[in-house]
Amino acid sequence: MNTPLAFINGRFVPFAEATLPLHDAGFVSGATVVDNARTFRHQLFRWADHLKRFRRDCDLCFVPLELTDAQLTATALELVSHNAKLLPLGGELQLVTFATPGQLGFYLGEAENGPPTLGMVTYPLPFGRYRRFFTEGVTLAVAGVQHSDEFDLLPPVVKHRSRMHWHIASHQMKTPGAVPVLLSQRGVGDTSIGAILAVAGDTVIRPVPGTVQDSISVRVVIELCGQLGLKCAGEPLDLRYFCRPVNSTESNTVIPRVSELLLAGTGFCLAGVRRFACRERGRDYAWPGQVLSKLLAAWSDMVGVDIAGQFTAILG
Repeated sequence: MNTPLAFINGRFVPFAEATLPLHDAGFVSGATVVDNARTFRHQLFRWADHLKRFRRDCDLCFVPLELTDAQLTATALELVSHNAKLLPLGGELQLVTFATPGQLGFYLGEAENGPPTLGMVTYPLPFGRYRRFFTEGVTLAVAGVQHSDEFDLLPPVVKHRSRMHWHIASHQMKTPGAVPVLLSQRGVGDTSIGAILAVAGDTVIRPVPGTVQDSISVRVVIELCGQLGLKCAGEPLDLRYFCRPVNSTESNTVIPRVSELLLAGTGFCLAGVRRFACRERGRDYAWPGQVLSKLLAAWSDMVGVDIAGQFTAILG
């Protein structure tokens, strides 16, 4: 079959025929847990970590996940194997796995809900979307506040499908080409495509676990830091301090020492931030920084692919 396939509720179907009924809870109320993994040389990267996070998030959100890990893995591998054959030379895939509570019976006048919905789809990794990250650096810009807290009923670590706040953020942006950043009430920042990291001396500062979406890419950075002799620490990085002068008496003393900002995400792996903007203020950072270069080279060695080269080559 010379068309991409999708997997939906136990069946492989042509991508164009993969649909959800209008009374599925994923459509009606946005009750969808999701995961996004990518391939290197057509092999899924860190799939075990993605699967573990996906199952945890389904449990946290009371979304039944009836297939075993072995069944989910076999399905993912079969789907990737088929769809990768349709890619152009040098292409890679992103695999989206999603689950919902299923159909809502009352929409049809029925008493029972379900069964739960489970799906997998792939799409070609959009090299063009992230190319500027590797040719000119990332621009981050604060778009507003989202009062996420680790003790929320829906904690910020959960990866889910609702993107309304990111949709609003993208329309409120005043910095062309910037990646929107939303701050929590404590100034902790997150983006829709990756986690923000800071570099101070020989230490990479990652978000405190539980305060932002759980990131597989950050876990990779932590491992690479260990291999490269770099330190890695979790600190409550208040990004509001990046957008105003820092007083010498500030308790958040790490801010003046930050020399690089990084963005870690599944699609592009790791990129350097050239500018962080907040309202009328902003700060520029070294790009490409020394720590970014070391980490990106180590990541490329690990997967056997020149990551930056993938995005700067003439691909879609």
